[in-house]
Amino acid sequence: MKIEANHLSKVYGSGENKVVALDSVNLSISSGDFISLMGPSGSGKSTLLHLLSGLDQPSSGSVLYDNQNIYHTSDKELSSFRRRKIGFVFQQFNLLPVLTARENILMPLLLDKRQPNESYMREITDLLGISNRMNHLPHELSGGQQQRIAIARSLITQPDVIFADEPTGNLDSKSGNEVMSLLHNIWRNMRKTVVIITHDIEIGQLAERRFSITDGVLSEVTQQ
Repeated sequence: MKIEANHLSKVYGSGENKVVALDSVNLSISSGDFISLMGPSGSGKSTLLHLLSGLDQPSSGSVLYDNQNIYHTSDKELSSFRRRKIGFVFQQFNLLPVLTARENILMPLLLDKRQPNESYMREITDLLGISNRMNHLPHELSGGQQQRIAIARSLITQPDVIFADEPTGNLDSKSGNEVMSLLHNIWRNMRKTVVIITHDIEIGQLAERRFSITDGVLSEVTQQ
């Protein structure tokens, strides 16, 4: 799946209160890319992720998935598209506290009224090293384990692309490095497109393609 952002902008307010969060960004993401978007807080990187993934509406411009503008669909169609084609990993793990690890992982499938593929479920939980934690509630898990559950949840629908917004932001350095290594393995072994938002230069440099964003303006730093 190819993703293209064309002259993508996001503006809040007007007149003296006008804030340009994203300024006419152009970005092309090819299937199998591993991309980092780096920038300080308030630079526009999370805004860009939200627009690329259909979580927010742009002020102008378009986002195309295989030449189809995702913002030319109904809210219901866009929600269905996100559930089936996009996986999300956030800084906050966003696990439901009353559900077990397994139930949290399967939630996207339940929302879409789909049955789990148990073989695939075992594959991803083995890959993430959490197979023995399936019956635990979130409060019984470490931060690193909770983020692994969140990553498994992002993979359960077999999406084409994974968007990760500061996935190590709530973790200590050891757990953060382990999570980044897992995301790298997912990209390499499962052939997923991975886009990571980070303010950490060391994390950003792990990506195959690296972009910098400042004051809503995007530029590519390195393309290998």
